[in-house]
Amino acid sequence: MVRRLGTSVTETARLVGCSRYAVVSIHAKWINDGDTNSRRQGVGRPRVIKEKGRRTLSRLVKQNRRQTVAQLTAQCNEGPRASVSEHTVQRTLLDMGLCSRRPTRVPLLTKRHRQLRLQ
Repeated sequence: MVRRLGTSVTETARLVGCSRYAVVSIHAKWINDGDTNSRRQGVGRPRVIKEKGRRTLSRLVKQNRRQTVAQLTAQCNEGPRASVSEHTVQRTLLDMGLCSRRPTRVPLLTKRHRQLRLQ
């Protein structure tokens, strides 16, 4: 916006706190594209477990929460889909927020505790 008001490249760079090259390249991109975002989609290896597979995996976990990762992997690999490793299943479960845990054991209430709670 400062460039549109007629400020020089050097002054704009000083105001924004970046290099002159950055000001020139971003301004040129704004003029040409009308946007300064660089949306790089499709970068990297495609995911083995897509969104539908994640839903299926979530459903399998919720059916039986005591299954191991090896058992879940075997169930995922039963169909005609691509084979999935245990590491991939474990990573996907962690990404979905489904991680293993052990409930902590707590001592039972004593008679004194019960009386204090009733009071």
